[in-house]
Amino acid sequence: MKRVAKKNSRVQSRKSPSPLPEKLKQRLYPAVLELFADNDFHHVNIREIYRKSGISPSTIYRYFPSKEDLLFTILDEKISEIGVLVREHIKGIESTKEILRKIFWVTMDYYDRNPGVAVTAFITVPMRTWMKERSYRRDDASAIIEEVVKRARDRGDIDPSIRTSQILDQYYMYCYRQIHLWYFNGMTTRLVDRIPAFFDILWKTLSPPEHSS
Repeated sequence: MKRVAKKNSRVQSRKSPSPLPEKLKQRLYPAVLELFADNDFHHVNIREIYRKSGISPSTIYRYFPSKEDLLFTILDEKISEIGVLVREHIKGIESTKEILRKIFWVTMDYYDRNPGVAVTAFITVPMRTWMKERSYRRDDASAIIEEVVKRARDRGDIDPSIRTSQILDQYYMYCYRQIHLWYFNGMTTRLVDRIPAFFDILWKTLSPPEHSS
């Protein structure tokens, strides 16, 4: 267990040798996400990406040493957009309950609007591989929730016996579970529409005992 913990603590962030020009990004990113959303991880290679995007393998390799570097750079950039959106949407909201609800709404709405990111990140990518990447453990999302929890504790809005790490676990657990169900059921519904099914239950577990009913 100690060896595994030590290995997991060294989460690495892949970086391309130089910034990818925006013009190439607009052609490459959608093609990569579509390929990985529609195919098994191991069935996608640089040649397939070239065929889909029209960008030559030599150009792709100039910026990304491998398909893994390419894919995880895209996921890291895309998933980081959620944190930016969350900060913007929770401005001016006073209620801790409504802030947390909004965080889930922004997250699920983002994946509704970017289904290729959701499927690629949560269905296609081998979990062991993704765990080594920055995009698996988002520091920005964690920082926002930690700020919200600290403020909620100061105001007495949540059960003081619940640790911040447990609240983060709940956030990620519900996100993962809802995306898996959404995909399993053919992506025929919106992820945001599933929030009422779990949020009130989640809030009851977080509320102080005298406010949980």
